Amino acid sequence: MVALDQKGRVTVPARWREQLQGAGVERLWITKHPDGCLGLYPPAVFAQIESTVLGLTSEDEAWKRLISGNAEEVEIDATSRVLVPPDLRRWAGLEKDIKFMGVGSHFELWDLARYEVHEHQAIARGRPEALRVLKLA
Repeated sequence: MVALDQKGRVTVPARWREQLQGAGVERLWITKHPDGCLGLYPPAVFAQIESTVLGLTSEDEAWKRLISGNAEEVEIDATSRVLVPPDLRRWAGLEKDIKFMGVGSHFELWDLARYEVHEHQAIARGRPEALRVLKLA
């Protein structure tokens, strides 16, 4: 868990900061995520997402606006912080306690309470077949 500072910045946790620095990534793209959090994407990953999103049909204009229309490029500053734009903070309910998580090729920023509800709902739906047969212990 991390916290927003008074200016609305969040610190990239050390384990991912080192990976990003090693890959030469100094900027990320941040946008609304369909699950109610914010997605943070390295430029190459976001380019692939945006290509797909912009290729959606006119029936899916709302998704284009949600993802591509709200995207902003943000810098990882010298102290490894990222400024989360105020409108995106409000939309995702980010006020203080933030769940900063790596999810494959990108990161997600969740309001901690919202994430806990989302996680409990996922568990209540049951594990997908691929996870039922996977030995997690």
